This record gives sequence, C-alpha cells and structure tokens, in this order.
Amino acid sequence: MTKKRLTVLGSTGSIGCSTLDLVERNPDDYDIVALTAGRRVQELAQQAIKHAADLAVIADESLFGDLKSALSGTKIEAAAGTKAVSEAAERPSDFVMAGIVGAAGLPPTLAAIRTGTTIGLANKETLVCAGDLMMAEVTQHKATLLPVDSEHNAIFQVLSQERPAEVEKIILTASGGPLRTKSLEEMIDVTPAQAVAHPNWDMGAKISVDSATMMNKGLELIEAHHLFRMPSAQIDILVHPQSVIHSMVAYIDGSVLAQLGCPDMRTPIAYSLAWPERMLAPVDRLNFAEIAQLTFEEPDPARFPCLRLAREALEAGGLVPAVLNAANEIAVASFLDDNLGFVDIANTVEETVNAFPNTPLRSLDDVFEVDAEARSRAGEFAARLGGQRPAAAASA
Repeated sequence: MTKKRLTVLGSTGSIGCSTLDLVERNPDDYDIVALTAGRRVQELAQQAIKHAADLAVIADESLFGDLKSALSGTKIEAAAGTKAVSEAAERPSDFVMAGIVGAAGLPPTLAAIRTGTTIGLANKETLVCAGDLMMAEVTQHKATLLPVDSEHNAIFQVLSQERPAEVEKIILTASGGPLRTKSLEEMIDVTPAQAVAHPNWDMGAKISVDSATMMNKGLELIEAHHLFRMPSAQIDILVHPQSVIHSMVAYIDGSVLAQLGCPDMRTPIAYSLAWPERMLAPVDRLNFAEIAQLTFEEPDPARFPCLRLAREALEAGGLVPAVLNAANEIAVASFLDDNLGFVDIANTVEETVNAFPNTPLRSLDDVFEVDAEARSRAGEFAARLGGQRPAAAASA
C-alpha cells in the first residue's frame, strides 16, 4: 500500500502531538513531508528527527539558528518565518493537519486548501474569521475539509450531507468546562490555574480558557454554520458534563443520531487521518455500565455570556466574527498573564465588538486588517478593565 504523505501544521501542540502519536503507531502508513511549530524549537527538531521529516519550520525567525543546530547532521531541511510555514503547507502531500491555534493558522490553512489536498481542520479560527471565503476556496480548488474538533467530527460522522433537507437541527455538546458549577460571584476570583484545569480534556492553555468561558462552543457554533451550511437557528448547544456524546444530529422524523466515545482527541484525529476508512486508535473504550448515566443541561447565558456574543457575531456576519475572535485571543492572553479578571474576558470581547462597525467581508486582506485593529483595541479595553480590578483579586 502506498504511504500517505502527511504535513502537520502546529506539530508541537496538543493536536500535532496526538497526530504524531498515531503516526508512530502506524509507521508503514505515513511519510512526514513537513512539520511546523511556533517557538518550541527543540521539540520540533526531535519530532522531525524521530519521524524522518523532509522539512521542519519554526515560525519565529529568531530561532532559525537553533533549529539548524538541532538538525545538524541530518538530511532534514530547516526553514523559519511565517511565510515559510505557509510554504510548507503548499508542499505536495495527501493530508495536511491544520493544528495551529488562533488566527495565525489562517494563512497556512488557506495555502493548503489552494493545493486541493485533504485538510484535517483543527483550527476553528480559520472558519470563524473568514468562513465564507474559506469555503469558497475549498469549492474552487476541490479540496476536502475534514473537521477534527471532536464536536464537528461527530456531526460529520452522523450527518446526512446528501439530503440536508432531512436534517432538523445540529446539537453541539459542551462539557461546561471547569467552572460549570461556579456562581457568577465565584467566577470573579477565578485564577488562570483554575480556568485551565479542564475536567475531561487535556488541551492547551488558550483552548482550556475558552472552554471555561464557553467561548470555544461559541466559536464552534460559527464553525458548524460554515462546515455544514446550517443557519444559526438550527444549531443548538447543550451542556453534557461527561463528554461522552460529542454531538448529535436531529432529523425531521424525530430520530436523533449521536456519536459517542471516550474524551480523547486521538479518536477524531484517527477518523480524519484514515478517512474514508478507519484505523485502530489506542483510546479507552466506553464502558456504559461504569458510566451509569449521562446528564444534560442548558447553558446559563448569565454566567457564560460568550455564547451570546458568538451567536450575535454569526448572525451579524461580515467581519464581526473576526473581531470577536481577535478580541477573545487578546483577552485570554491578558487573563493568562494575570492582567485581567476572568469575567472581564467576555466584557473585553463585547466592548471590542461594539467598537467596530459591521463591514462586509470581501477579502482576506480585510480579515488581516480588522484582526490587527481589533487586537489593538481589545488590548486597550483589557488594560482598562484589568486596572479596575480590586488589589486583592489582581494579586491572587
């Protein structure tokens, strides 16, 4: 059998590491074309050597010397810079795992789409910031976009895409994050350590905070709209603390189809890597007797306002979702640096979105321009709101 040529964008992140874990368990099935990372240069070099990659790219140009040194004595090509990351995505491959977190993943994901290859999309911001444009590029270049987020991958597995009129609605499930049971008053004093302590998933700090605010589910709402051509009114969000049902599709005859599995990102990654077939994945198997029960609840809009902000951004359209995403990235970074209170993440996002007019999305240049402006404005709002924190809260 011919090996599948594989490029991993963001190979040192959680998605990238899980992808390479599966590759390591199936060495006869994959050849690594390129690996890219942001700043983790030693880890990138180790991965490239271990998997005999053709190319390793570090986005931070100042680390190029370190990468060259770490790869000395090998035949692995080294490169650096954001342009080099996009060039890596353009290299001929059968599958590109788009695992770069945040808006930084947009240019290389677009570069991969334009090659007409199959892309495993783990970067939700690509569709949040420029969904209409990206999906048009997918169509134009006959690329295949496979969702890797567990919720969208679940929907992809049970959705009848050939007969969309039979679909009544999509139901995105959410764990509720580590703060699901905390009151609004308790959330005021939440620390970064508390916010990143997800009860079910092992994720990076930014995504973990997004789970705590439930902004991740808001971003997934926007992503689902673009992936499955489903209007906002037909996408529900339901809190499911056990994270066993990853999402559901309700049909017009009353049937509801769900995809279930233990909370391990290697399952949706394996599904995407092997599609249209399936591969063995080293994940725990469900034991329904041990689970005993599955529970559900409606999300609380007062404690999790980011859900409202995301839905409003989706319904507004244009560049509003890009502003929302940029503001959230800045607010989360400020919170993780202990310069902003947890509840002010949503406040920063809302103030930033309200500060921008609703302008149409015409090109990716529009996205990059508004992204930069929104980050600057969000930084100002975050600094002001962070400066208003009580001294005790700021030093907690």
